[in-house]
Amino acid sequence: MAVQLCLLLLLFCGSTISEVQPIYKPPPGTLDFGFVPAKTYDTGAYHEPGPIGILFKVVHAFLYLVQPNPFPQDLIRKLAQQKFGNTQGDYQKAIYYEIGFIVSAALGLLFILLLPLVGLCFCMCRCCDNCGGEMHQRQKKNADCQRSCFATFLFVASSIISVGVLCAYAANQHLTSQVRGAKKLVNSNFKDLKVFLNDTPAQIDYLVSQYNTTKDKALSDLNNVGPLLGSRVQEQLGKEVRPALDAALTMAGAIRETKEALENVSVSVEVLQEGTERLHGNLTDVKMHLSNTLNDSACAAAQAASTCNIIRNSLNQLNINANFSGLPGVSSQLAKVNDVLKIDLSSLVQKGYAAFNDTPDLVVNQTKNILSDIKNVLESIGSNISNFTKTLPVQKIIADLTVYLTQSEANVQDYFPLVEQYDFYRWLGCLILCCMVVLIVIFYYLGLLCGTCGYDKHASPTTRGCISNTGGNFLMAGVGFSFLFSWVLMIVVVLTFVTGGNIEKLVCEPFEDKTLFKVLDTPYLLNQHWKNYLSGILFKNPNINLTFEKVYSDCKENKGIYTSLHLDHLFNINEFLNISMYTEDVALKIEHIQINLSKIILLDEIGKENLLNFSSSGIEGINFGAYLTEINKSVTKVDLLSFANDLEARADQLPKGALENALKGHANNIRMIHSQQVVPLEQAMSTLNQSIRLLKRTSSELMVKVKNVISAVNAAQLLINNNASLVIVQETKKYMDTIIGYFEQYIEWVKESIAMEVAACKPIANVIDTAVDIFLCSYVTDSVNTFWFGLGGSSIFLIPAIIFAVKLSKYYRRMDTEDVYDDVETIPLENMENGNNGYHKEHLDGIHNPVITSSVEQW
Repeated sequence: MAVQLCLLLLLFCGSTISEVQPIYKPPPGTLDFGFVPAKTYDTGAYHEPGPIGILFKVVHAFLYLVQPNPFPQDLIRKLAQQKFGNTQGDYQKAIYYEIGFIVSAALGLLFILLLPLVGLCFCMCRCCDNCGGEMHQRQKKNADCQRSCFATFLFVASSIISVGVLCAYAANQHLTSQVRGAKKLVNSNFKDLKVFLNDTPAQIDYLVSQYNTTKDKALSDLNNVGPLLGSRVQEQLGKEVRPALDAALTMAGAIRETKEALENVSVSVEVLQEGTERLHGNLTDVKMHLSNTLNDSACAAAQAASTCNIIRNSLNQLNINANFSGLPGVSSQLAKVNDVLKIDLSSLVQKGYAAFNDTPDLVVNQTKNILSDIKNVLESIGSNISNFTKTLPVQKIIADLTVYLTQSEANVQDYFPLVEQYDFYRWLGCLILCCMVVLIVIFYYLGLLCGTCGYDKHASPTTRGCISNTGGNFLMAGVGFSFLFSWVLMIVVVLTFVTGGNIEKLVCEPFEDKTLFKVLDTPYLLNQHWKNYLSGILFKNPNINLTFEKVYSDCKENKGIYTSLHLDHLFNINEFLNISMYTEDVALKIEHIQINLSKIILLDEIGKENLLNFSSSGIEGINFGAYLTEINKSVTKVDLLSFANDLEARADQLPKGALENALKGHANNIRMIHSQQVVPLEQAMSTLNQSIRLLKRTSSELMVKVKNVISAVNAAQLLINNNASLVIVQETKKYMDTIIGYFEQYIEWVKESIAMEVAACKPIANVIDTAVDIFLCSYVTDSVNTFWFGLGGSSIFLIPAIIFAVKLSKYYRRMDTEDVYDDVETIPLENMENGNNGYHKEHLDGIHNPVITSSVEQW
């Protein structure tokens, strides 16, 4: 069986090989292989005894009192190695460990030997009218108290005996019911073992089939080599290429902005020159007309003279402030910039962008042949895996193991009727033992019932009623049967106690805390030539560290049989799952990928020359200071609106008349000049200001900026032409790692699945638990221990029951003779002749004088 399990494991490994999966080294996406199909096992290796479990716990506590010593591992090892007794201390240790059982068994043997002997002696003694056999009862004052006490003690003892026999009966019934139900549990274990075998091929096929997931993902990445590899190359090169092209494109935009600024300057200067000249003429006319108005005779009046003088003195402010007629022109710079713009630099830069963005397509076109070879390699790997798994004798091994299981199940089924038959005999024997105790208890209960109900305290011992006498006879019958049956009961108790107690202490408890496995795992224990017995049986190599405890624990956790039995020593899947075994060809093909990007032109010489022409357009020679000086001035020396408002206010100070109206007319005329001429001039000055400042910023170190742009473009072009191969190699390596990563991920998944999921060996642990923990310990041992515990308790309490029954029977049975004491001074003599009921004391001269009256009734 072990060899078959090994072969089965070997077969699991083979399936593992066929599955290859990635672990995720570079950044491949995590592959989803789903869940390995697994059936649910029916067997629950756990037993809940129910209400009788309370009795089991009581028995366990009693056994702990009898035997509190720890499991004797050293003694068991020596016993297994046949070295027990080589040293004198071994027997002492064994006696010390078993002292509780020895003392208890010795007491039981004394019970077995002495109780029949005591019963024989008691019987002979009573036949000689001794030991209570004389049918004569001496009367005492406390007779009623003694009778009540004896009856109470006997009832308590009988009750305890009844409880004990009920425990024994319950344990007997529980064992029978569990044995009858064991068939279902055994069938469940066989069913799980068959599921375990039948499910394994499907799990292996699932692992093999998941190679397609890996292959499909790898083929998908190969088919998308452009977006993946090409984009990675483009991304790395773009760190230098894109900033260079962006700078060139920015410079192209600066050229257009420069042209617009120069045009704005030229137009604005022309507008300002014409506008200021016209404004100057209009202001001169206003001053002349105001002067004429102020020369009017009305201003000579005392009330107006002062106001007119103030207005006359402010006329000099009506004049222009900025002079744009002397500003230099920008026509030559504008002409050169227009020449530069004859070549569309933006279009040239966009062509560079387009060429660079075609990198993925270049990669696709240049890797077609190699990718086709890689796909062929992937297909061949899948074929090799399928062919390898077909060479494994999976189905044959499964079939052989299934046949073995079927035969084993049939043999077990054949034995079940025999087991049930013998269990019936056992049940019947235990029932007879319980009936023995029940018979005794019934006699005691009947004796107590008849004796108590039929007792008449006014009747003398010789005149007791029939019912009371029958009760006493029942009690003596119970005593007789107690002597007859007690030693038989105690023999059964001692045998089951020694056997069941030691099984509980030496098998069940060590199995529960796994101490038993540690003993079994002792080197050279089961075979003096093998260090590890289990590995010696399975692999013929006892040096492999394979222990019963580890195998049981792993199977208990439902791990794969490959991990549990360390089948890597028989079939190392790592040798078959070596990534290089499957990816070497793929890696070689990918490493041979050659990508040439020299056809990518970022910016041709025309574009570079165009940039140089712009840098020599002469805009840096513009006299920005002269422009900014005039721009910063106001159009007129005084704000015309303020001047008009002030003029109107002073006119209001004059007397009503023609002078006032004339001045207000001049104020309105000034306001009109401001709105129609000054405001447009201010707008033109604002436009000129913005354009001049833009030109100033653009012209600042223009030559240096242009050279930097050209240098960046040249450096990026040099990277593409000469150094792109290094980037391509790096990104190709990452791309290869991504592809290989899928295989590694698949392999790791296969390893993990084989270790934890494929052929999960929980049914094997369930079989062990069922055989030892459930059947041997829970079903049999606990029931047997509870049986002897109840029966033994009943047997022990038969002793006080015998004593109390014998004592009590004297008070219930009818006596042949009795003691009577009469007082001659107070009792008439005829009373003595007629008989006297009761117990009397009489004193004659201080001396007791008994008079014995014989009864004619016989017992």
